[in-house]
Amino acid sequence: MENKKYTLADHLKFIIPSLIGIFLFMTPIAVDGEVTIPIAILSNWLQDLLADQLSAIMTVIIAITAIASLIVKLAGKQVLDRYPFFQQLFHVSWFWLITRIAAMVFAIMVYFELGHEAIYSADTGAFILGDLLHVLFSVFLFAGLFLPLLLNYGLLELFGTLLSKVMRPLFKLPGRASIDSLASWLGDGTIGVLLTSKQYEEGYYTKREAAVIGTTFSIVSITFTLVVISEVGLMDMFLPFYATVLLAGFVAALIMPRIPPLSRKADTYVDNSDQVKDEGIPEGQNIFTWGYRQAVDRGGQETSVLKFFKQGAQNTLDMWMGVAPVVMAFGLVALILAEYTPFFQWLGVPFIPLLEVMQIPNATEASQTILVGFADMFLPAIIGSSIESELTRFVIAALSVTQLVYMSEVGGLLLGSKVPVKFYELVIIFLERTIITLPIIALVAHLIF
Repeated sequence: MENKKYTLADHLKFIIPSLIGIFLFMTPIAVDGEVTIPIAILSNWLQDLLADQLSAIMTVIIAITAIASLIVKLAGKQVLDRYPFFQQLFHVSWFWLITRIAAMVFAIMVYFELGHEAIYSADTGAFILGDLLHVLFSVFLFAGLFLPLLLNYGLLELFGTLLSKVMRPLFKLPGRASIDSLASWLGDGTIGVLLTSKQYEEGYYTKREAAVIGTTFSIVSITFTLVVISEVGLMDMFLPFYATVLLAGFVAALIMPRIPPLSRKADTYVDNSDQVKDEGIPEGQNIFTWGYRQAVDRGGQETSVLKFFKQGAQNTLDMWMGVAPVVMAFGLVALILAEYTPFFQWLGVPFIPLLEVMQIPNATEASQTILVGFADMFLPAIIGSSIESELTRFVIAALSVTQLVYMSEVGGLLLGSKVPVKFYELVIIFLERTIITLPIIALVAHLIF
């Protein structure tokens, strides 16, 4: 294969944007004793700046989304033929239209404290509108705006080639999926879902790959695991706790792509083609030189600063309007069930014998936390923090992090994104992850305590 000559400008077009992307999304920085990433620092700064306005802003965004979707549904999608981005944003099925309208009603009720207290209490609606959606607003703004730095300038092509020999045999995924998981790990699961959804829409992942990455690699950030372990009063155990989470998560990542429902997802792309992307290395090239060449070629395709900001703004709008209503609607219902009904306690009853077999102390109290994590990842830690046994609190905290799919954030995000997963599949995946990771966590906990 002939060696194409690149100019200095060609190299810099790949190197500079990619380094900025790595800095923003993947560089750990210690701030006030906590490890975080620049995107999260920007996000926190904006949240502090707009703290008093963000609930109103998110209520308005959710309301505009619902009203625009209703108008487009009644008028027909042809009214937006000239604006394909807004057409795909607002022309949704009846199910998602009803979800968006319900989210608007909920947001207004929470903001003005209307109706029953269960809707707007500090643990339900006020938590989602006044806390979680504040985080999503600012994370989506900066992550969406700067995401093209990771996606469009060759970084995925380089890592995709370098890591294809690892990701494909272990996880049945292309090498570029490693960037998604790294961004989630250091940043936030929301960033991982955003990356995965965009990669799927652009034809880099099949339906199966996107579903596997979204539900297996959109892992919790290091920062959030610190919050969970401190809530259960075991901050001094952080290193063994995080090592346990990584071990259980790794085993789940090996097993989950090989069992239904993920194994049954179609290996076809967003356009329904099944032409597998070639990850082979041409003759005369080694893995690094070939990956680097592909990266420089990809970076060279980007010529417009205006296009960069337009795509970033579309990413942000897509996540604000596509995801926030889903989180508001599904997250609120799940939290009301968790806080005001014995629903999750009933669901936990079958786990009592299992916990007793694993010799987990306070098995009855612990069982109430096992499935409540489907509503929100933080709920098991809150409920479990009063349990006497340190071993039990350790198991509850580690399990809540490795279950991964929770409706108030990652689950809601996945349903609101283009990643092809259905609600019932998320329920099955959550249960499978619970059954796979619980014995591993229990075993490690018995070795530690």
